[in-house]
Amino acid sequence: MGLKRYKLGDLIEVTRGQSLAGEFYAEEGKYIRLTLGNFDYANGGFKPNTSKTNLYYTGPIKEQFILEEGDIITPLTEQTPGLLGSTARIPISGTYIQSQDVALVRCKDGMIDPAFCYYLLPSSSVKKQLAAGAQQTKIRHTSPDKIKDVVVDIPDISEQRQIGQLLDAITHKIELNRSINQNLEALAKQLYDYWFVQFDFPNEEGKPYKSSGGKMVWNETIKRDIPERWEVLYLGEITTKYQQGLIRSNSQLSDSYDYGYLKMGDLYGNGRYSLSKISRTSATKEELSAYSLHKGDFLINVRNSKEIVGKTCIVNYVEDNTLYNHMLVRMCFEKVSSYYINLLFNTKHMRKAVDGIKKGTTTVIALYQDDLYRLPIIVPNNETMKKFSTISNRILDNQALLDEEELSLVKQRDELLPLLMNGQVSLNSDLSND
Repeated sequence: MGLKRYKLGDLIEVTRGQSLAGEFYAEEGKYIRLTLGNFDYANGGFKPNTSKTNLYYTGPIKEQFILEEGDIITPLTEQTPGLLGSTARIPISGTYIQSQDVALVRCKDGMIDPAFCYYLLPSSSVKKQLAAGAQQTKIRHTSPDKIKDVVVDIPDISEQRQIGQLLDAITHKIELNRSINQNLEALAKQLYDYWFVQFDFPNEEGKPYKSSGGKMVWNETIKRDIPERWEVLYLGEITTKYQQGLIRSNSQLSDSYDYGYLKMGDLYGNGRYSLSKISRTSATKEELSAYSLHKGDFLINVRNSKEIVGKTCIVNYVEDNTLYNHMLVRMCFEKVSSYYINLLFNTKHMRKAVDGIKKGTTTVIALYQDDLYRLPIIVPNNETMKKFSTISNRILDNQALLDEEELSLVKQRDELLPLLMNGQVSLNSDLSND
């Protein structure tokens, strides 16, 4: 495969977005502003906005900044190390507004394939050049002109199309796995709400308990009715293990080490976690025996900023001997499953309760064991919990399989990317669009 050298400016147009600072953002509206948070640094691609207070933009809008489905965007500001050069594709037309921190990338016809371009910009060569040319402040910046000055070596357009199609096929499978996993998670949350909030779990006849007239009993601790034979216990009464993870300094972390090391930043905040950017460390046999994670483990973040503290996850798939950070606590329970507790900690009322026991300064917040142990927990009867565990274990098993496959695909794509981009690997046959 022959490569030809270009400046990116010969291949693409790069334009800065509209300045939206100072305008009013409402809870409802038609247009959503793009932010750096729309770049999914952990997994790659586009991440929807999640803000509940400043999501929609109501100020004056210039039409050229309203983006279309498939438009390629890249950040001009680096709030997270390594963000410069990242790419995302707009998922829907006529909704997202390009802000000044985000650049729009347009491919010149016949010069570069859009799919190839999407993967070229995050390649190590481009990222290194952008990092070298970024303004050296606490938050680094680049510009459209600096992006266009980057030098790349690329194959001819037909080879670009083949590479783009291959990488897109892998990405599509990764996104499909994530979508299925999200649907499984949504199913589990609906089941939790139906059984343990509305109390319409199946009775002995298979009918919804409360809706079918099941007996409810007043509980003084939580000031509400709960099903007969259920109880309310404090978290400390059902916890059998409370274990903080291992302390590791940055000097003890390296991609060359043998064991994964899950940190607080790997937790999403919706009860799940990501392994795509996991750190690695070394460990003794004793540490591996005591701190290795297993499927079904429940983790909670107990120390960091206010937004991060309280995040939880349930472990489905991890590599053997994956360890976890000292700001995370592993908890085990009796009478209820870890899956049940994870869903409970991601409900609105439990988040509010957890927020109420956080302590610390404006920058460092902590959750202490004694305070966590005083949280009241609704404990279903054994029969209901067994039925729920049977269903949730199937969901957990399916999620583990999907996550393991996704991690393998991400690794395959990331290993292929530099080889395809620098010409070490070439594609000799046309790829089908099927």
